[in-house]
Amino acid sequence: MRHFLDIRDFTAETLQNMLDDAAATKAALKAGAETAKPLAGKSVAMIFEKPSTRTRVSFEVGITQLGGTPLMLSAQDLQIGRGESIEDTARVLSRYVDAITIRCFDHETLLTLAGHASVPVVNALTARSHPCQIMADLQTMIERHGALDGQIVTWIGDGNNVAASWIEAAARFGFQLRLACPEGYAPAAELLAWARAEGADLVLYDSAVEAATGSQTLVTDVWISMGDEEGTRCEDFKQFQVNRELLEVAAGDAIILHCLPAWRGMEITAEVIDGPQSAVFDEAENRLHAQKAILSWCMAGN
Repeated sequence: MRHFLDIRDFTAETLQNMLDDAAATKAALKAGAETAKPLAGKSVAMIFEKPSTRTRVSFEVGITQLGGTPLMLSAQDLQIGRGESIEDTARVLSRYVDAITIRCFDHETLLTLAGHASVPVVNALTARSHPCQIMADLQTMIERHGALDGQIVTWIGDGNNVAASWIEAAARFGFQLRLACPEGYAPAAELLAWARAEGADLVLYDSAVEAATGSQTLVTDVWISMGDEEGTRCEDFKQFQVNRELLEVAAGDAIILHCLPAWRGMEITAEVIDGPQSAVFDEAENRLHAQKAILSWCMAGN
């Protein structure tokens, strides 16, 4: 059974093969050429505990382009919203559909679902990780700067689930990952230790300017997730905004990535996200292509 749960579960070779497939299918789509339909005659359940724009639309369109039928299911559509176990949900859905994608709060929900499903399960986001996003980000980096080995990437902001998947990617590919996070918002020490033991080139900074100096890719995310309480976050993060000052010390051909949605004037300025070095909307598009490659890889194992 081929699940796609976390970047750390794969070798660099397998991940690179998916990225190569994403690039090839994107090129074919742009050229109007016929592409493979590994989901022809198949259905994919899309479970969403959290609202989404890019994740929902990119998966729904991608499944359709691969020849499949997407089934959108919110927690309110399923008995899990009224107490049915994840284990039973996994067993039942496996009798109806050919794969499951899930965007949920608790990472354990994902692991339990995958542990009891007899069809592939894809992590479309949990509170711990967001591997599909990072696959799209890596595809964007390759498009702009070529092979990942030797590149310098700087993460600026919260050491959150997206940062965690970046750390896992750094343990699989030969790029340096710099992390500039406010005090109290660094990624988990256990994750950093694991990545370094796997050979990741990680450097932690207190200063966003120092971390951005010479970097080829600057990455950020919202300071306050949609629906979360602001608390002291705006004050805590004010020195970690991606703005012109950071772009001026980065490499001359540096690109900007942001998984969206963005709060202009908070974690990133409008001048930067809407400027010529922003690759944010290429990155968003690549969610479609990267996820098609992931689904194709999952189905090839069945």
